[in-house]
Formats: sequence, C-alpha cells, structure tokens
Amino acid sequence: GMSLSAGSSPLHSPKITPHTSPAPRRRSHTPNPANYMVPTSASASVANAVSQPPSSGQVIQKETVGGTTYFYTDTTPAPLTGMVFPNYHIYHPAAPHVAYMQPKANAPSFFMADELRQELINRHLITMAQIDQADIPAVPAEVDSYHSLFPLEPLPPPNRIQKTSNFGYITSCYKAVNSKDDLPYCLRRIHGFRLVNTKCMVLVDMWKKIQHSNIVTLREVFTTKAFGEHSLVFAYDFHAGGETMMSRHFNDPSADAYFTKRKWGQHDGPLPRQHAGLLPESLIWAYIVQLSSALRTIHTAGLACRVMDPTKILVTGKTRLRVNCVGIFDVLTFDNSQNNPLALMAQFQQADLISLGKVVLALACNSLSGIQRENLQKAMELVTINYSSDLKNLILYLLTDQNRLRSVNDIMPMIGARFYTQLDAAQMRNDVIEEDLAK
Repeated sequence: GMSLSAGSSPLHSPKITPHTSPAPRRRSHTPNPANYMVPTSASASVANAVSQPPSSGQVIQKETVGGTTYFYTDTTPAPLTGMVFPNYHIYHPAAPHVAYMQPKANAPSFFMADELRQELINRHLITMAQIDQADIPAVPAEVDSYHSLFPLEPLPPPNRIQKTSNFGYITSCYKAVNSKDDLPYCLRRIHGFRLVNTKCMVLVDMWKKIQHSNIVTLREVFTTKAFGEHSLVFAYDFHAGGETMMSRHFNDPSADAYFTKRKWGQHDGPLPRQHAGLLPESLIWAYIVQLSSALRTIHTAGLACRVMDPTKILVTGKTRLRVNCVGIFDVLTFDNSQNNPLALMAQFQQADLISLGKVVLALACNSLSGIQRENLQKAMELVTINYSSDLKNLILYLLTDQNRLRSVNDIMPMIGARFYTQLDAAQMRNDVIEEDLAK
C-alpha cells in the first residue's frame, strides 16, 4: 500500500518516513533560484517528481520515492520579477575597492595573486616533504606520538661536542606529523638533556595557554630516548616556509658594508635610505608593532619571552613575524631550589625590553654589528641621520637602564598612529586575499 504524508514536510509523519526520504536531500541541496529541481541523488529511485501550480504564493511539490509519495511545500523563495540568471558559469570582476587599490607610500608591499599562489604551493610542498629513511638512519621513524620526521635544519654531526648558541645545548629541528590528529608540528629537540624535575611543567602549562598571531604556539613538551639518548622535545605549531629574521635580514655579508666602512662624522648630509642599504622605516615599525604585541601578551600572562633575538624570530610571507622557541629557556634553566618558579619573571621581562631594543637597532642599522657595545654610538648616529626621532627615542628608551620597572606599554605613545597604519594595511591585505579566494 501507499502511505500518504500530508503537511509541510515528511519529517512530520510519525514512524513512516523511510531512510530514502527526500528530506535529507532537500536539506543539503543548495537551491538554484533559476531552476527548482529537488531530486539530487542518482541512487534514489524517483518515480515521479512534479510541482503543483502555486496557490497563495507557495509551491507544493509531489515526489514518489520507493513506493511512497510525499507532498511538501517548497520553501525556496520565489525569484524576483525580472531577475534572470545566466545558464553558464562566469567569474565576477574584481570589486572596485580592490581593483583600484593604490599602494601606500613606503608601505610593505602585498603579494600579487601569482606570487601568493606560488607561496601557498611552496608551503604545501614543504608541509608534505618526506625523507628516505634509508638515507638518514639517524632520524627515527617515530618519536612519541609523532611520525614522518623531516629535518628542517642541517643535522649536527654525530660526534659534535661543542654546544651552540641555541640555548647552550646541541639542538635539531624537525617537521613531524602527530598521529593523534594527523597535523604537522615542529619538533625542537634538545640533545642529551635529562629532565630531573617536573616542577617546570607549571611554566609549560602557562605557555600552552598562550595563542597569539605573533607567537609560535607551544603544544607540548616530552622526554624521549627515540634518538638513542636522553632528549627533551618541544612541540610547536608548524609554519611552513618560515625563515628566521637572521636569515632574512642579516645573512648577507655585503649588508654590513655600509655600517662598517662608512667614515663616521664625515658625511655631507643624509643619504637616501635605499642608497645606504637600509630598510624602509615603515617596515621597521611594522616589525615593532608585531613584536611589542607579542611581548605585551607574554608579559600579561606573567611570563617572559627570553628569545627576543633575530635567530628566534620567524618571518613568513613579506612582513609577518612570529616569536619562536618560547618556553625553552624556562625549562632548561629552571632552578629547582626556587620555591616560586615565577620569582625571576619581572627581571626577565626587563631583559626582554632590552632585547627588543637590540633587535630594532640591528634592523635600523641593517647590521648586527650595530648592537655591539663598542658600536652603539655609531649606530645611534646612523639612526639619527636616517630615521625619525620617534624611532630613535624608542630605541634609546628600550636600551637605557631606568630607575624603575618598565613596561612594554610604555612604548605605545612612541608607536602612536603607526598602529593604525598597520591595522589599515592588515585589513587591505584581507581584502586582497578575499578577492583572490573569489576567483
């Protein structure tokens, strides 16, 4: 026999709706105002699908599925009078606010569409990269819950004894996939480190709660013997294609030429920055806004960065910064005799401000030589000649010892309206990306 279901939907019929009911298909189907066709599944046996003439503006649909006939009201709004849709696919043109977007003077440039696409492809390739396990047997197949390890830095020689500037220990870095969620992460391994006390995990838990657009998030810390010795591993979010600020700005020996060879005190007026091999001031301020924002979040959480250094700051894309390797010093230098693990944080936070000042000064000189103590006077002269007094005052404030505790908030007046410049640039960048997504 045939069961009839009267009403607005077969879902209102108790106990008689079969699993082949068209209701789920109607709910998931995106209606096309130009062509109301309800059946969308080829697997369903549809014997009859008709639409009754509209009464009081509603369309009653009749549909027979598997011997059962359903009547329901099509809730798709009727097309507006005079509205015509093309029967072919077409891309809409760019929105005017993007098509006529003018580059801002001295502003960091955006990716063009092709450049953005290439950047995304490169990130995808890096994310999917794997090694031949037979070629690099020193890399284990699995470490804790991570697999598919891929070295992100040249591996240190196996017999290496001297310790590096990376936290005073030999370190190595890998991309790996977590088997729990199948997502890629960055593993920073501290070679030969035996964790003797887990009190420091209080600080690790505090770091894990911090999520910020300019900080690489710490996900977990664990010990392992998978590498053949005691190792401590820090797992962070993986940002494919990132390079350190050291690599981006301070890895070219010729970049030091202007700073080291210039005859100090014998200049005839300031040279244009581009001729002096210096960075645009707008780029330096973009970096200052991001790094100070990261410090503000870290300090507000009661922690200290302790890695405000060009070797620990990641650059992705054109100008995006993320502070990397957070929390490592807190674990490696943890003092078990301290009753309060946060006792020294105020001191470390003051050191963060000095470190930020050194990073900004190095960027302004486009040379790490500028932050050496014997060169500070020369470096500040360079800043005075080529950059604004606001930038000079900010560097002096950060590098000068004060008789009181300072806060990263103290530099906000020096940043001033440049903060709004960065906000404007970020929103314009968002417009460009949305327009690219629509293509």
